[in-house]
Amino acid sequence: MKFKKKSRRGAFTLVEIMIAFAIFGMIVAAIYSTWVLILKSSRVGQEAAAQIQRERITVRTIEDALTCIQSFQASPQYYSFAITNSDPYSLSFTARVPGNFPRNGRFGDFNLRRLTFTVEAGPDSERNLVLRQNPILMEMDPDEQGTPLVLARNVKNFAVECLDTNQGWVTEWNDTNSIPPRLRYALVLGGNDDFRGAAPTLGITNVVTIRSSTMPSVVQTSRARGQ
Repeated sequence: MKFKKKSRRGAFTLVEIMIAFAIFGMIVAAIYSTWVLILKSSRVGQEAAAQIQRERITVRTIEDALTCIQSFQASPQYYSFAITNSDPYSLSFTARVPGNFPRNGRFGDFNLRRLTFTVEAGPDSERNLVLRQNPILMEMDPDEQGTPLVLARNVKNFAVECLDTNQGWVTEWNDTNSIPPRLRYALVLGGNDDFRGAAPTLGITNVVTIRSSTMPSVVQTSRARGQ
């Protein structure tokens, strides 16, 4: 007489099911955390690349303007050179800008313009470096005044020094009716504050030799008489 073995079906206990769900939840949480970290890292990398690009554009704009600066002693109201190293930080002068200068299309053939770089508070509470332009002998356009060109965002520092042949590097230029032979500026841009509490900064300090020189009044008036 043969006895049949009773088949036992395996079943999971409640404890085993809870442990399985817990392990599954831990795996999902680890995957999600890794994905979030990848997204944050990608965003920080993109912002860093954009920050470097903004700095390059800003540096090129400032240096293109400085290498084309114009100054005439007989017309100080149009050709004055001014820097301010206190809030609001600013740099203002007149230049004959090149053809690829920002916003050239707005001003047409008026390439001799007063340029004013200023650090101002933006709508997001960050401080931005902005540029306003107006052709000499003309008032600034309301649109240009209200919506200047934003060159750099989250500016931590923008300082300008001028080379005085007698005193060396100075932070004030009192002789606004002339231009310094050299100018040194420092620009520091802040980074992303969201990534693990880190806020990397990007800074640069450049020295620019001013190619132009101030045209003396006697030369300017003699040329006018000769015409």
